[in-house]
Amino acid sequence: MVLSLDRLTKTFGSKIAVDHLSATLQPGVYGLLGANGAGKTTLMRMICAILEPSSGEVLLDGQNVSDMGADYRDLLGYLPQDFGYYPSYTAKDYLEYIAVLKGIPRHAATAKIKELLNVVGLSEVSKKKIRTFSGGMKQRLGIAQALLNDPKILILDEPTAGLDPKERVRFRNLLSSLANDRIVILSTHIVSDVEAIADKVFVMKQGSFVSQGSIRELVKEAQGHVWEIAVNPSETGRWEEQMTVANLRREDDKTILRIISENSPSESATCVPATLEDLYLYHFPTERSE
Repeated sequence: MVLSLDRLTKTFGSKIAVDHLSATLQPGVYGLLGANGAGKTTLMRMICAILEPSSGEVLLDGQNVSDMGADYRDLLGYLPQDFGYYPSYTAKDYLEYIAVLKGIPRHAATAKIKELLNVVGLSEVSKKKIRTFSGGMKQRLGIAQALLNDPKILILDEPTAGLDPKERVRFRNLLSSLANDRIVILSTHIVSDVEAIADKVFVMKQGSFVSQGSIRELVKEAQGHVWEIAVNPSETGRWEEQMTVANLRREDDKTILRIISENSPSESATCVPATLEDLYLYHFPTERSE
């Protein structure tokens, strides 16, 4: 199975949301990393055939997905940033409803729903109304509905928003286990989620891929641009105003600043190994990842 993006473009009036993107995806986990407004959601909606491209096309094994209709939708699992649900439904009722919409036979749906409620940790609250759920619980329910039809292409837009650290780890482990025979696309601005499981990462900025490759390949781009410097605590504010400070920590009576900069910020600065988070801040210096 090969999913291809061929010069994919989407414009809204004079605004270019996605700009001539091309990529080839095979089974595995792909991270789509970028700041809010980078075009990630627009791209994913085109991959899901919800939005029609202004130009270019999405191909599955050489066939335009727009021409495949229901055959393509049957292969998809999609979790948008804000998925629709009925507050008066229980979790079990909601998944049964979605199973009907997806054309899943009742006997198969019953077993799958029980399995997924357990996987996302909602078995004990399966008969509670969704309106009583926390944000993280609702998000886990959304993940379950995306997996209902055992999709071959799983597309998740900010799936870990609202999840606590333990839930995020469980979710990442689940994605890793699913990726052997399917394409998983994970859009996020949370660097640690991508770093933990992605086979390949696309860094998206202003509708374009500014970098793409494995974690190791991408981190190399930031090598030589990450520095540490010890300063007096009273000077921290001045450095944060002038530089992109990725992190700071206290050591004895000094504050150690981790700075992203093309050149050494000071004669006393030391160049240190880069991480994916450093690369993110290298491309998005005004953003703060998690």
